[in-house]
Amino acid sequence: MKYLKSLNIKTNGLRISRIGLGGTGIAADSKSQTEGIATIHAALNAGITFLNTADFYSSGAGEMLIKEALKSRKREEVFISVKFGAMTGLDGRMYGLDVRPQAVKNYLGYTLKRLGTDYIDLYQPARIDSNIPVEETIGAVADLVKAGHVKNVGISEVDAATLRKANATYPISLVEVQYSLLNRSIEADLLPAAQQLGIGVVAFGVLFNGLIGGTAPQEKLANLGKRMSPDAVDLLSNKLLRMDALKEIADEKGITLSQLAIAWVLSKGEDVMTIVGAKTPAQLNDVVKVIDVDLSDADIKRIEQIFPMSEATSSYMLEKLNIDKNGLFKR
Repeated sequence: MKYLKSLNIKTNGLRISRIGLGGTGIAADSKSQTEGIATIHAALNAGITFLNTADFYSSGAGEMLIKEALKSRKREEVFISVKFGAMTGLDGRMYGLDVRPQAVKNYLGYTLKRLGTDYIDLYQPARIDSNIPVEETIGAVADLVKAGHVKNVGISEVDAATLRKANATYPISLVEVQYSLLNRSIEADLLPAAQQLGIGVVAFGVLFNGLIGGTAPQEKLANLGKRMSPDAVDLLSNKLLRMDALKEIADEKGITLSQLAIAWVLSKGEDVMTIVGAKTPAQLNDVVKVIDVDLSDADIKRIEQIFPMSEATSSYMLEKLNIDKNGLFKR
């Protein structure tokens, strides 16, 4: 069965690539602006039309990089997704959340300036503040749609109930969530809800910060341990022992472990797409080869026997933000 016949997905009337380029890595880790721009150009040349960024990625540098990269391209050929609301300190770490309705227009104004455009294709809160009804935040974004500054409303890192509330306020086009072989939690409720509502799913963290298919896994695990409990790190460490079995399947198919993991996510439906964090043109071109991967039902069964849904619950994100009335994280 072929799951990846093309790079395109049609959901809620959108026609966008099923692979998107994430802006975190190219904003913070590219050796130079030239390399970052070259990576974006490589993505566009490969047929990737979805660029995912946030106004807080490297304090706006991610948006400005996209602006430079698109100077030689037609704006209408690119779908730009932007997250807002994260408050970050001078060290780059998130310390709070501001998704107050009255603040949304202010965030958008700066984003439009940094991107050098007069509209955003998809605008979404980075997370939802439990102290503020989701209807109010989404309603504020919907007002920007009506004003012509935003084309589509999205939402990120929510549960099924919150997604339904948001969609009832204004049609949600895409929901961005963490999804990988190490974290299949969305399959229980969120994924079925999104598919029932006709909302596309944008999967991030597909390679779990490089633990799947990356180099120096123990070093990456140590870094993740700074924001995970010791018990969670131990469980994740034990799961990494299964990577050899997964690599055996990848070797049989003549592909990399990373490509196999991405192909598996995309096999979950034509309404599911993935964000990749390529930092160089070479990495990008390697990832795009996943469109030629053919996963059979038997392949998927073998993969999911290695990482069954009941055990694939690891996450490097805070499951529920503990936020005070001022939008600051409680310690």
